[in-house]
Amino acid sequence: MRKLALLLSVLLLAGCSSGGGTRDDGRITLRFQSLAWQEESVAVNKELVKEWNATHPGVKVEYVQGSWDSVHDQLLTSFEGGEAPDIIHDASDDLADFAYGGYLADLTDLLPARLTSDIPRRSWDTTTFGGGVYGVPFLQEPRVLVANATWLKRSGVRIPTPEHPWTWAEFAAVTKQLSGDGRYGVAWPLKEPVSATLNLSLSAGGGLFHRGADGRVTVRFEAGDEVVPRTIHEQVGRDRSASPTTLGSGGSDTLPGFFGGRYAMVPLGFSYRQQIVQQAPKGFDWQVLPAPAGAGGLAQGVSPQTLSVAEDSPHKKEAVAFVDHLLRPRNMVRLALGDWMLPTGTAALKDPALHTAKDDWATGTALAAELRPAPAQSVRGYPEWKDKVATPAFQEYYSGAIGLAELRTRLERDGNLVLARYQR
Repeated sequence: MRKLALLLSVLLLAGCSSGGGTRDDGRITLRFQSLAWQEESVAVNKELVKEWNATHPGVKVEYVQGSWDSVHDQLLTSFEGGEAPDIIHDASDDLADFAYGGYLADLTDLLPARLTSDIPRRSWDTTTFGGGVYGVPFLQEPRVLVANATWLKRSGVRIPTPEHPWTWAEFAAVTKQLSGDGRYGVAWPLKEPVSATLNLSLSAGGGLFHRGADGRVTVRFEAGDEVVPRTIHEQVGRDRSASPTTLGSGGSDTLPGFFGGRYAMVPLGFSYRQQIVQQAPKGFDWQVLPAPAGAGGLAQGVSPQTLSVAEDSPHKKEAVAFVDHLLRPRNMVRLALGDWMLPTGTAALKDPALHTAKDDWATGTALAAELRPAPAQSVRGYPEWKDKVATPAFQEYYSGAIGLAELRTRLERDGNLVLARYQR
């Protein structure tokens, strides 16, 4: 009886384990963990899985719902426990440690030529670590200015376009002009200040992370890195053109004040348009403007959403075939529309649905060529640097608790101590 109970336990554990498997009839089962959360996006992902299963009887894909809020820790636990899903939805700035740790499959020799040629090299750079490709970047999101169109028209300020954007100095002057009587030209939702600051700083010629000939990365806070944080700091503390109360807020938290006429503009990710369409009061006129430009033009950093394959998956070729199915141009457009984001694929970007004036799709699509890998994309130890050093330093700087010199010292001195541990 004891031997029988032990055997049953082993069989039960084997049946409950995650990751792909092969049934007795030879049919392969793959697990696809998606982080889609908006109703439209979840529906599209499930439809694509259903379409795959209807046309590939030998390879069944099971849809697994994940969450952006906990994905890093959840994946780390599943990797270490040997229970990772076969196909993994994540963001490129979360991949470096998993790639270097050997948890993700190198897709270099598995990807079809159609896919590698359709997605630009700059996007592939976001998922390339140590010469290997550990994910397929497929959706990306520029940060834009969402503006109260009525307020801007009445003010008489010049309305920027992707062809003629505001400079950072002009943006600061405009927000000052729009402020007064308890209203602000801009509300910066900086609950997560690091990625917003670093990604926008590319437009001013910033980079912050510098890789030497030996491959080691160091932090240097140089002139181009100062422009964006100094602009925000002065808007809040000197010009009183930015609301100090939104600095600890998320993007959604600023929308009631935006709709209520408290802020003329809010810098937000492009996908926030969906919430605005759903929540804006009747008659509220809004528009999307490009983020300000500087020495780097309209360049800004992005961390695209990615699809990876677990190194432990026994069916990597089949997993990549499913990824290829998801990212056929028309399917990539469906995913982009569902998430209100931009596809990385050049064929998908040409789709007329992404060039409409409605909901300002055309404005965002015009920025696609300016999107670059986020500065911290391939930096090992970035999550710890961000949480322990950069986030508190930027929060204190924006609130006025420390000055620019102290910000630089903490980012460089304390930051390099953290990164050094990952580069021994």
